[in-house]
Amino acid sequence: MDAAKASATLGPGGSRRLGVARPRYGEKLIEASLFAAAMVSILVTVGIVFSLLQPTIEFFSEVPASDFFFGTEWAPTFTPASFGVLPIVIGTLSITFWAMLFAIPLGLGAAIWLSEYASPRHRRVIKPMLEVLEGIPTVAYGFFGIVFILPLLNDAWSAIPFLPGEPNPVANVLAAGIILGIMIIPTVGSISEDAMSAVPRGLREAAYGLGANKLQVSTRVVVPAALSGIVAGFVLGMSRAIGETIVVLLVAGLISDISTAFNPLEPQQAMTAFIAATGSGDISTGSITYKTIFAVGSLLFVMTFIINMISIRLVRKYRQQYE
Repeated sequence: MDAAKASATLGPGGSRRLGVARPRYGEKLIEASLFAAAMVSILVTVGIVFSLLQPTIEFFSEVPASDFFFGTEWAPTFTPASFGVLPIVIGTLSITFWAMLFAIPLGLGAAIWLSEYASPRHRRVIKPMLEVLEGIPTVAYGFFGIVFILPLLNDAWSAIPFLPGEPNPVANVLAAGIILGIMIIPTVGSISEDAMSAVPRGLREAAYGLGANKLQVSTRVVVPAALSGIVAGFVLGMSRAIGETIVVLLVAGLISDISTAFNPLEPQQAMTAFIAATGSGDISTGSITYKTIFAVGSLLFVMTFIINMISIRLVRKYRQQYE
C-alpha cells in the first residue's frame, strides 16, 4: 500500500495493523495558495476585458466599424471628428518595426557572446549589467531620447550628405524606435541567452568533433537548437514595444497623418500615446471621445493577444522539432 496514505502501527498483542497517515495540511495550503495565484492572474485578465467591453460596444453603436478600421483620418477630439484608426495603427507598427530592427541583432549578438564566448566570470558581471537596463524608468528613456538621440540623428543627417530626407528635430519615429530598441535589448538578450545555455553540451561537442569552429557551432548548432526560446524573446520584446507609452509619447510625437505614416523621419502618433494623451486631458466621461479611448485600447489588446498566440504556435513548432 502507498506509504503516503497508510502507515504500519502495532496493535494489541504486538500484531501490526495499517493506519491512515496524517493529512499534510501544509502541502494543501501551499497548493491552494498557488492555485489562488493562478486564478488572480486569470481574473485580472477577465476584468480588463470586461472593463473595455461595454464602452467599446457603446462606441461602435455610434461609429460604424468600417469607418473606424478602414478610415484614414484620425481626429477624434476635433470638430467634426474623424475616427479612422489606420494612421495610429500604422504609427504603432512602424515604431515597433524600427525597434525590433535595432534590438534583434544587438540582443541576439549579446546572447551569443554571453552563451558561447564569454568566460563564467565575464558572464556573471555582464549579464546582470545588461538586465539592469530593464529596471530603468521609461520616462528616463524618453528624456534620453529627447536630449541625446534626436540631436544625434540631426547631426548624423547633417554630416552624411547622401542620406535622404531630413529628420524632424522635435520628434520622429526613428528616434522612438531606437529608444524602444535599447529598452527591449535586455528582454531579447536575456531570454535568448537562457535558451542557448539550456542547449545540451553534447550538441556542441559533437559539432566540435566534426571540425566546426566556435562561430559555426554558435550559429548553426546552438541558435537552431534554441530557436523556440529565441522566438519567445523576440515576441516578448515586440509585445513590450507595442505597449510602451511614455517613450512614444515624448519622442514619436502626436501627429496622425496617413501620408507620412511610413516615413520614419516624421513624427507619428502611436495607439498608446493617444490613450495617454487623451485620457489625461479634459474630456467628459461618457462622451464619444471618452469611448474612443476604450475602442483603441480594445484594438491594442486584440493585437497583443494575436501576437502572443502566434508566438505560442511558433514556440511549440520549433520546440517539437528540437526536443
